[in-house]
Amino acid sequence: MIRALAERVPEQQVDRHLLADEGEHIVDLVRHHGIVYALPSVELIGVATLWLLALFGPISWGWVFLLASFLLLGHAVFVTARERRDVFVITNMRVFRASGVFNVKIATMPITRILDITVDKPLLGRVLGYGHFVFESAAQAQGLRDIRFIGDPDGRDLTIQRVVQRAGLRGPRGGVPPHHLL
Repeated sequence: MIRALAERVPEQQVDRHLLADEGEHIVDLVRHHGIVYALPSVELIGVATLWLLALFGPISWGWVFLLASFLLLGHAVFVTARERRDVFVITNMRVFRASGVFNVKIATMPITRILDITVDKPLLGRVLGYGHFVFESAAQAQGLRDIRFIGDPDGRDLTIQRVVQRAGLRGPRGGVPPHHLL
């Protein structure tokens, strides 16, 4: 049910933020791991429970159960929309994050500014396949320092490292020719 709700949320329009005339293209568009929908799923179970209480519980309390269920439903819808519209984009020139339901925030960092990426994989994340990124950059970009609940964090880290390598920002290791790194 959450998946059907999430698919109705409009996509973040990242294509219009690309520098297409400069040759920029998307290498990877990263959405949050499905674990971020656990809270809205539990809230929907709570909504169903409150509706049952409103129908079969004490009649004098029915309006309280309905009001609480609508508030809980509104929160579940908002959290689902917020997580669905929060995307992390890796291009051949930069990384950026587009987030926001009502107001859209774009945080950008050129590939040349990325100094270090820390991949944090908690125990539950290792089991379920998600992790968190912590970016260290020459100029700390707000909104891009911590990217949480990324699916396949090791693969995404390798993608960023490949983009940095292709941009020629780091020399090849051990005399390996650059064309072998692709």
